[in-house]
Order: sequence, then C-alpha cells, then structure tokens
Amino acid sequence: MTTGFIICGALGREVLDIIRKHRWDAEVLGVPALDHNYPDRIAPDVEKQIAANREKYERLIVVFGDCGSRGALDTLLARFPDIERIEGPHCYEMYGGQTFHDLMEEELGTFFLTDFLLRGFEGLFIKEMGLDRFPQLRDDYFAHYKRVVYLAQNPTPELLKKAQEVADYLKLALEVRLTGYGLLEERLVEMVERD
Repeated sequence: MTTGFIICGALGREVLDIIRKHRWDAEVLGVPALDHNYPDRIAPDVEKQIAANREKYERLIVVFGDCGSRGALDTLLARFPDIERIEGPHCYEMYGGQTFHDLMEEELGTFFLTDFLLRGFEGLFIKEMGLDRFPQLRDDYFAHYKRVVYLAQNPTPELLKKAQEVADYLKLALEVRLTGYGLLEERLVEMVERD
C-alpha cells in the first residue's frame, strides 16, 4: 500500500520532487502553508489529515517541523505512536542543516527565505502582515533584522531576482546559500527506506 506524507504546504514541491526522484509509492496530503502565520492551527489541521486518511494508507509520515506549534504537534502525535514525524524544528534547519545553525550563531538577526517563501512573499508577508495597507509597519516589523539569507533549493534566475527584490524592500544585504533539499531529503530517505 501507498505511504501518505502529511506535509506542510511550504514543502509541497520539494517533497513531490523527492518522491519522484526516489520512485516511492507515496502520496502527498497537504496542510495549508498559511498555518505558519497561525501556528495554533498546525496540530488540528494535521489531526484532520490523520482522521481523513488513516485507513487509506499503510503508513503515514508527518513531514512538518514544530514550526511554532510550541510542542502541540508532538503532543498530538504521541496519541498515534504508529505515525512518524520527520525530525527538525522547521524547514530552515531541514534545508540548511549545520549551515543554518552557523548562520544563526553568526547573526541572530537573520531573515531566512526559501524557494517557497520567495514565490509567496506578497501573500505570506505583505498581505498577511498588513504591509499592503500599512507600509510604514515594515520598519517596525523588520527593525531587528540585519541580513536576508536565501536558502536556495532550486534557484532560478527569477527566484534570485526576487530574493534581491525582497532584500531591497527590507533594506538588508542579501546572501544566497545553495542547500538543495538538505536534511529534508536525507531524513525522508532514512525514514522511508529503513523498513
């Protein structure tokens, strides 16, 4: 039977690419990426996917960091010991691995971007944070950031241009680090192929 990946929508393209690359018999069951702006929704939305799909798949794997749920996701999954969750606090660590930790140690005021965040910057940040209506809030929201780091999975000229536009909008220097799928892929391979 097929494995069901209950995934954070922010990882959708990447997880689908990993599934294709490794030729797994797996399907993606998405949780809205917008839940990151409302982390109290993460565990309930994952639970909805579990309830809707538990009988359909031989195995369910949650591909989601804690992402601000303050442990609610792990508390939920403790009730379902047969459902595994990928290791990691959030996608920045999953993509960047040690590089992420080194960057944070070097400068706590780092604003991270991924391919997904660049593609959805206007909706996830500008509109959701009200910057389209109150542009003066930009300086308040981002006052403590010192740089932008784009952790690039599959950078294209368009995404690199967008990263520079975001950095310019935030009035911060841009650094680009090519990560590929990093620990996200490594951890998924380990989980899927160990059985």
